[in-house]
Amino acid sequence: MHTVNNTNLNNVGFVSVSDMLSLLQHIGTEAFLLGLVEYLEQDYLRWELFDKSPRFASHSTDGVIELMPTSDQQQFSFKYVNGHPKNTRIGLQTVTAFGVLADVQSGYPLMLSEMTILTALRTAATSAMMAKYLAPKEAKTMAMIGCGAQSEFQILAFKVILGINQVRIYDIDRTAMLKCQQNLANQGLDIILCDSAHEVVKGAEIITTCTADKRNATILTSDMVQDGVHINAIGGDCPGKTELEAALLLRADVFVEYEPQTRIEGDIQQLDSSFVVTEMYKVIRGDRKGRSFAAQLTIFDGVGFAIEDFSALRYVHDLIKQQSSHQQLELLTNQANPRDLFGLLTPATQATRLVVGA
Repeated sequence: MHTVNNTNLNNVGFVSVSDMLSLLQHIGTEAFLLGLVEYLEQDYLRWELFDKSPRFASHSTDGVIELMPTSDQQQFSFKYVNGHPKNTRIGLQTVTAFGVLADVQSGYPLMLSEMTILTALRTAATSAMMAKYLAPKEAKTMAMIGCGAQSEFQILAFKVILGINQVRIYDIDRTAMLKCQQNLANQGLDIILCDSAHEVVKGAEIITTCTADKRNATILTSDMVQDGVHINAIGGDCPGKTELEAALLLRADVFVEYEPQTRIEGDIQQLDSSFVVTEMYKVIRGDRKGRSFAAQLTIFDGVGFAIEDFSALRYVHDLIKQQSSHQQLELLTNQANPRDLFGLLTPATQATRLVVGA
C-alpha cells in the first residue's frame, strides 16, 4: 500500500542547475551514468505499468516545444523541453528542459528539477543501455557524427557502459570537434578528428548520429555502412527531421522505444506502417532477441521517451533524499484548514506567515 507523509508532501524538493552540477561532482559523472542505466532498465522491465502516449508537441517555424508525461500509478512525471536549432546563432541553447516528479495518491509534486543537463545524461545513458543489447560484442571503436551539446555525454556513456576506447568524430563545424576533443582530453579515450562523414565511419563498430537541423537530411547512406555495425540514430526526433537514408533502414533490424511516437518522429517516419520494428522493452525483458548474429546490421531509432525522463527524475529524487539537506520550494499553500484557501488572503493570516517566515 502506497502511504502518504503529509509533512514531506508539503515540501517540494528543488534541484537547480548548480545543485545538479554539485550532485555530479559528488557522485562522479561516470558513476551517475551507471546508476541511471540501472534505473532505466528497472523501468523498461515494468513497461506495461506505465501510461504511454506520443508526447504533446507544439511546432513552429523555428523549433518545437514538447511536454512528455507518464505515470506508473505510484508516481507521475512530466518534462518540458524545447528544440530550437537556430538558437545557437543568437547565443542560446538548442535544447533546454525542466521536469516534475509527483505523488499520484495525493497529486502533490515531490520535486522540481532542471533537466537540460539531466536530459543529456538520460539520452546518453539510454543510448548506451540499448547498445548493450544491440552492438557488436567487444566493440571498441565508435564514430560520432555531430559534435554539439550531446556529443561528450554520448561518448562518455559508451565508454562507461560498453568499454569504447577509440572515438572518431566529425562535424561540419571544426570548432565543435575541437570543443569535443578538448572536453574529453582526460577521459582515457583516443579521439580522432575526421574530415567527412565517409571518413569518420571507417572501422567503426558503432555509429552515433546526432545532428540538430530540423529537416529531412541524409547523414548516413546505405553504401557508407557495412554489415555487422550498430547505428545509434538519435538526431531524427521530430516530424520532418531525419538522418538516415531509407535504403539503410530497409537493410537493418530497427529497434525503437515506443513505436507510435517513433513512427511520427523517428527516422522510420520515411517508411510506411508495414515496416516491422521491435520495441526495446521486449529485448531488455528477454522476449525478443537484439543482436543475434555477427553480420547483423542494427539500428536504434531513438527519439527520447517519457519513461526515460521518469527514470531520471526518480533516480535524482532518490539521490537527494539521501542528502542531509536539499533545497525546498514553497510551491504549495499549507493552510491549517485545507478548505480555507481564501483565508490566506486576510491581513491577520499574512502577518502570521511573515512572522513565521522571519
